[in-house]
Amino acid sequence: MTRAFRPFLRGSTYSGALLALLGAMASAPLLSLAVLPALAWRSAPYEVRAGLVLMIWAALITAVGFVPVTRRVLTASARRLLKVRLPNPASPARSDRLRTPAWLLLHVALGWTGTLAGGVLLLTGLALPQPGTGGDREIVLFDRTLRPEPGRQSWVGAVVCVLLALLVCVAVSGALRWLAPRLLGPSAAERLALAAERERRLAERNRLAHELHDSIGHTLTAATIQAAVAGEVLAADPVAARSALRSIEESTRAALEDLDHVLGVLRDERTETAPVRTLADLPELLGRLRHTGAVIETDLTGDLAQVPGMLSRAAYRILQEGLTNALRHGDGGPIRVEVDVAGAQDGLRLGVVNRTGRRTGTGPDADRGVFPTSGHGLRGLAERVRLLHGEFDAGPDGTEHWRLAVRLPVRLSA
Repeated sequence: MTRAFRPFLRGSTYSGALLALLGAMASAPLLSLAVLPALAWRSAPYEVRAGLVLMIWAALITAVGFVPVTRRVLTASARRLLKVRLPNPASPARSDRLRTPAWLLLHVALGWTGTLAGGVLLLTGLALPQPGTGGDREIVLFDRTLRPEPGRQSWVGAVVCVLLALLVCVAVSGALRWLAPRLLGPSAAERLALAAERERRLAERNRLAHELHDSIGHTLTAATIQAAVAGEVLAADPVAARSALRSIEESTRAALEDLDHVLGVLRDERTETAPVRTLADLPELLGRLRHTGAVIETDLTGDLAQVPGMLSRAAYRILQEGLTNALRHGDGGPIRVEVDVAGAQDGLRLGVVNRTGRRTGTGPDADRGVFPTSGHGLRGLAERVRLLHGEFDAGPDGTEHWRLAVRLPVRLSA
């Protein structure tokens, strides 16, 4: 019993009735235009002229439904007043463009029906209990005359009319709420387009997460080591300390640029500049690491500037993450960086090798530990390489070394 009265107590019932009323009012100017041909054709029978008015009126409403902005306005108003979940409309397929005119026609029809029926019932309910003298009061509705008798019957009739008016509101709002997802909601093609857009945005956010992880993680690792070096040599070698502090400033400034760009994209804002790091920036990266006291050995083969843009950017981030892992988990020994772009037919080859200070095997030193892993960093690198259709390998290289080896197909370009 309580559930039956819930629609009467729900605010969306009356906001939906307001939406129906607004639809009726908005179509009134079009009705005025539709009446003009019927006024000019006075010799035609009344039924013919009425049918002509309805056809012209429906045609005008349908034409408004084909205007692109109409669907966005209708979706926003239905979402607001009907309290239904409707995504922002995408560009509909040609086969789906009739749904907006269909919604408009039904919206206008329900609006006029609800307005006339609900208005008549409400006014009748308010007029019935008015005091009068005997049975001299008359209520004329559509050429029908009602002579309400004073007393209890008038009050009962008034209550029934008001309840029926409320029932009309519930019926009209319920019909609009049922129709809105079917006519204003996404079609099957639009749902596929929305899913593709969500997938594209998710992929972009994942890419940005990788960028942020690589840049900030590397900067924090390098800055920590540089700060420790500066603290140790501050009194004995102020020049080296200043150099380490200057390197911290340069690396953190670059990381802040990356962070500002990523946050701007995540907020759907346009940033003025998008920092782009490529293999051409590799010498600068290695220079900053050498300021930390790390020993970097390089084996660079070929012209780094000839690597295509997208591939070059990905290669820079891969080497950056590999160097970060070497700094975190290495024992302070030399780090070897390998880049081979000479053999284009064999793809771009990248490698980072560092000492770990730990052993593997089955001998007496086996209990000293195993090679450490870098957790999310390696998984992120493997995913990045997989998306580029490359080959990824990371693991022990001998008994005391760790090797990161990547091959990327050069045929990919920006």
